[in-house]
Amino acid sequence: MKSLKKEALFLSTFYALIFSIISNSYAFVWGNSSRIIIFASVFSFCNLFAGVLSRKAVGFRLKICYHGCILLSSFVTSALISVIYQISYGISCGVWKEFLFSAIFCIVAEAMIFWCGIISVYAASYQLGIKHRALGIICGLIPILNLIMLRKIIKTVYAEISLEYEKSCLNKARKKERVCETKYPILLVHGVFFRDFKFFNYWGRIPRELKINGSKIYYGNHQSASSVEDSAKELSERIREIIKETGAKKINVIAHSKGGLDCRWAISHNGIGKYIASLTTINTPHKGCQFAEYLLETMPEETKETIASTYNKALLKLGDSNPDFLAAVYDLTASQKFDDTPELFENIYCQSVGSVLNKARGGKFPLNFSYHLVKHFDGKNDGLVSESSFPWGEKYTLLTPKGKYGISHGDMIDLHRINVEGFDVREFYVDLVSDLKNRGL
Repeated sequence: MKSLKKEALFLSTFYALIFSIISNSYAFVWGNSSRIIIFASVFSFCNLFAGVLSRKAVGFRLKICYHGCILLSSFVTSALISVIYQISYGISCGVWKEFLFSAIFCIVAEAMIFWCGIISVYAASYQLGIKHRALGIICGLIPILNLIMLRKIIKTVYAEISLEYEKSCLNKARKKERVCETKYPILLVHGVFFRDFKFFNYWGRIPRELKINGSKIYYGNHQSASSVEDSAKELSERIREIIKETGAKKINVIAHSKGGLDCRWAISHNGIGKYIASLTTINTPHKGCQFAEYLLETMPEETKETIASTYNKALLKLGDSNPDFLAAVYDLTASQKFDDTPELFENIYCQSVGSVLNKARGGKFPLNFSYHLVKHFDGKNDGLVSESSFPWGEKYTLLTPKGKYGISHGDMIDLHRINVEGFDVREFYVDLVSDLKNRGL
């Protein structure tokens, strides 16, 4: 971590000095073609490769982010130096045209550094988000505010690079341990209104992190919206496929949201319990959702049918064979009960995990909107499911991070690829799967 900071500081200072010299070299290079070629070549190289060649930025995307940060940090320093130099040059020069050309030359050069840097971080960063990008554009022409926003952008992107570097070092250090190499493969089961195949990666950066540490990962591949019973049938077939494909006797299931209900039903009614070593439910509404029930009771039938029809038609085009929006929603209501037969779960390690938002702003739309509604009906929640609905199985874990916003329903599966304050979602899953390994599963 310290070596990355030292490298970034060194590179930013080094390139700031180079850019300062080149940006203010009008009087030295103008009229001399060989000097122009040399300075232009050095300037172009620095603008294209200032941070890309670093070995500490992991992967192409992060190298581009690092490159952008180095350029923007260098720009701030070189721009300050250039302002001081140009003022001094203007005073001492005495020829206003020469000073004007020198200033224009300097402004164009500094602008090229800035735009190369800002385009790099805008294009490659996950953590900037829409808000920071928009504020950067809005504040760009407002003195003082543009510098404050630029500092915020550099800080945010650098934090992203630092975290990935730290995780890379951690994974290298424990590579031989294979901490996530469980006895049985892992099946990840998605929740309602999303899919884990075609067009979208439901689980964000989690699967890759688990694979790096030894896991064999499979996905449910079931439809985005169906009744619990129908989803359970799809999952039961999928589980039998995985058992046949891998030759494993059992699998470990990690299910998010409604996926947890689907898996419980599959075990209770479809006879696949003998293939399940463990079932971990993540933010699953085991006791239903009163908020969903209220919406279904109060919403006009015509509105419900319109929404359902629109959703079903869209998902048919995206690959679902028979999506059923309303059936999926009705099975999330508080009136639905999914009683477990103890004997069927006797040889399965069952646990549940939940999280809560501390503030509505901690959730992305629409969770930041629904948070208040769910809170009115169900109390503390993750933006969709109440805390009281999470507990199930022999072990229950409620995540309460140090960050001021908390952890949303989407954050628990890295849906938005956001580094949540006080919660490392990838390391959470590494620890979870590592615990399964230690249990002999």
